[in-house]
Amino acid sequence: MPRILVVDDDPMVGATIEVLLQRQGFDVTLTDGGETGLAALEAQNFDVMLVDIFMPHMRGFESIRIFHERAPAVPLIAMSGYAFASSASPSPDFLRMALELGAARCLRKPFTPDALLTTIRECLTGESAQPKDKKEVP
Repeated sequence: MPRILVVDDDPMVGATIEVLLQRQGFDVTLTDGGETGLAALEAQNFDVMLVDIFMPHMRGFESIRIFHERAPAVPLIAMSGYAFASSASPSPDFLRMALELGAARCLRKPFTPDALLTTIRECLTGESAQPKDKKEVP
């Protein structure tokens, strides 16, 4: 049974992901922030990590970098629901930044259960995040 580490400071988001994944047969460890997530990572092995980008105390980008450094072979899925108040100014691409820091995949909140499960399965099977058909790349 694949072991999934979920690191999210929002208790409702974390609990929802936990229940969904448990119903699909995954062994889930839910933590509420970067420090508790790192403690869990030190205590046991995981097959996939889901890490929220923006959390108090340990900034998400810092978390992603540290999680990736501590367990480089474990696929990390970065999650973000961050939205800017002003749509007039262009916003940084936080999910792309997460990929550059070592995330294997990114999910923009809110995401569907199917999107989450597909992303986790891709990480477990080692599928490439790149488009399969090179003609699709501009």
